[in-house]
Amino acid sequence: MDSPLISEDVKRCSAWKFFFWSLPWLALLAYGGVSAFLCLFMGLNQTNMSNIFAFALWIVFDLSVIALGAGAFFTGFLTYIIGRTELKDIINAAVIVGFICYSGAVAMLGIDLGQPLRAWFIFWHANVHSMLTEVSFCITAYLGVLTIEYLPLILENRKASEVRDFRLFGHNLHHIMAVFAATGTFLSFFHQGSLGGMFGVLFARPFASRWEFYIWPTTFFLFILSSVAAGPSFTILCSKLAELFTRKKLVPDNVVQLLAKISGWLLAVYMVLKIADTLAWVYGIVPKAGLTFMDFYRQGPYGVWLVGAEIIVFGIIPAIILLTPKARQSSGLLILGCLMNCAGIVLNRFIFVVVTLAIPVMPFDRFWSYLPTWQEWGVALTIIGYGFLLFSASYRYLPVFPKEKELNPAIYS
Repeated sequence: MDSPLISEDVKRCSAWKFFFWSLPWLALLAYGGVSAFLCLFMGLNQTNMSNIFAFALWIVFDLSVIALGAGAFFTGFLTYIIGRTELKDIINAAVIVGFICYSGAVAMLGIDLGQPLRAWFIFWHANVHSMLTEVSFCITAYLGVLTIEYLPLILENRKASEVRDFRLFGHNLHHIMAVFAATGTFLSFFHQGSLGGMFGVLFARPFASRWEFYIWPTTFFLFILSSVAAGPSFTILCSKLAELFTRKKLVPDNVVQLLAKISGWLLAVYMVLKIADTLAWVYGIVPKAGLTFMDFYRQGPYGVWLVGAEIIVFGIIPAIILLTPKARQSSGLLILGCLMNCAGIVLNRFIFVVVTLAIPVMPFDRFWSYLPTWQEWGVALTIIGYGFLLFSASYRYLPVFPKEKELNPAIYS
């Protein structure tokens, strides 16, 4: 018998099946909880972070999930501001994915700070000359926006909607959702850009340093563009994964095709600018620093293959797949293209966070390498367990996919 909390007129698995489905994700959360406890109470000596690698695995995950969560604000922008109303069939899933990514990133930053109870210092004693101050403000504010966007979905739960005030409040929120979509777009634009701009102004590290376009380094714009290119692909992947496990069609094909096509075009534009930026760096910044391109790859585990992997394998190839109609219409190629797109953004963030710090900046220095401890992996992988649990619970108890019944007539006839 279905729980009274489950949304009306939809079929869901039994409570026991859902319990057993949740066990591996709960185990992952427990692993992360133990890791977080050790890091908070024993200190960052539980990690392999150092004066060299002050930014490490957690920041790679943070920047990656923030980029992948960009599907929330960009899909909201397309739906409520541009007027692509067909995307309402996937906007709920995009908001949930965005909420998972941003809340997970904020929680991980709490562990990284070492004293999360003093996180309010960021706002009360703000360093107005730091890009990270603006990032902190915008990420926190946007998490609030995502919470507000997630709230109407919660209030549409079967039991919650029986309360008249909840039902009216949720209905009224829907009418002003364009305001929150615009606010989220504004906040996301600046914090995505500032995360990249932070690396671009590291003049003492020629590997990351970039030219300025007006007052921002080029990495400011590249981080924004890469995020809006990968975010929709990640939303598609999450929806396809939900379809795989539920064995139902949840999102109309035309919606998926539209989002994949937009993602492909954005990725193509990003790759053109990324290649131009890389060439400008190779023939401009590197010679001025008294170095050559291969000086950055002559030793250590981070070889020149990273350039080819990021630009060709995880950039140009997925852009071609997503821009080719016949390839997009193939379910396997579509998933491959989206997966490669997302992997490319994760690789890009890894290069900026870890490889930038591994390369020596002094003639007497050496190449460094970094290997995370199991505690670091535990804290990072907790986001995956948390994400599966929250998305699963949302699908079970909330009307995430409005076309579910229409797309599965054999089940709901």
